[in-house]
Amino acid sequence: MFQAKQEKFWQDLVTKVTIALIYAFLYSIALNFFWQPGHIYAGGLTGIAQILSTLFDRTGGFTLSISVIYYLLNVPMFILAWVKINKKFVFFTVISVTFASFAISMVPTVSLTNDPIICAIFGGVINGFSLGLALKYGIATGGMDALIITLRQHTGRSVGAISMGINGLIILTAGYLFGWPYAFYSLLAIFVSGKVTDLVYVKHQKVQVMVITQQPNHVIPELQKVLKRGITVIPQGYGAYDYRAQTILITVITIYEMELLAKIMKEVDPKAFVSVSQDIKILSHFEELDIL
Repeated sequence: MFQAKQEKFWQDLVTKVTIALIYAFLYSIALNFFWQPGHIYAGGLTGIAQILSTLFDRTGGFTLSISVIYYLLNVPMFILAWVKINKKFVFFTVISVTFASFAISMVPTVSLTNDPIICAIFGGVINGFSLGLALKYGIATGGMDALIITLRQHTGRSVGAISMGINGLIILTAGYLFGWPYAFYSLLAIFVSGKVTDLVYVKHQKVQVMVITQQPNHVIPELQKVLKRGITVIPQGYGAYDYRAQTILITVITIYEMELLAKIMKEVDPKAFVSVSQDIKILSHFEELDIL
């Protein structure tokens, strides 16, 4: 058993480090191939780093690279993650931030197009996908992630919505300092990035599942064992066709847990009728999944 746990640990570590490398490469592509050439200001700490780098270059008489400023700005976020989340979160945050800073400095700035709308959209898509991919595999990417995840845990809002709210303030600052046209393009990039992130990272998206089964004594224990979610049981239902007794089960889970539920139903009661309702709103307590 110890050897199996050790193998799982190293497999998980290698997977996360690989995803962190992929994230860093894609993020640097979004920044250096699209946002920087198109004068698009990114959101989060990268956007703040871009603003500070531009100010230093214009008023300070010296140039400080975005990658260095970005890494320094992440230090307070490391502390927040250590206090509010957990040490494992901080470990992978440091890894991803280090990879991203190195990639930003090593990947050259290439101007593929001068159209700011194209730069905003394609940069947003690549950035949103890289962020969603990292979060999907339990990797914080630095920047505002620790703050965003902390706010998500307290408010229940989606990662993309919180990210767009914070980033909007940063872009308005950039627009005030450097010109409103590119601030509007930057807002477009943040909007696209947030939507793509929500498409990839689905742990926070909730669905209501209704199960109609003739084997509740087998289905209920298995669902509670694996999903650890509350289940409302409506007994003594019956089918209108053959009038056979049916039990209705209603529960709310995340889209991330749908694969587990489908596997359980296939094994325990493949003949059960399962319907899924999306876009639901929870007014009471719902236990959120941890990112890690």
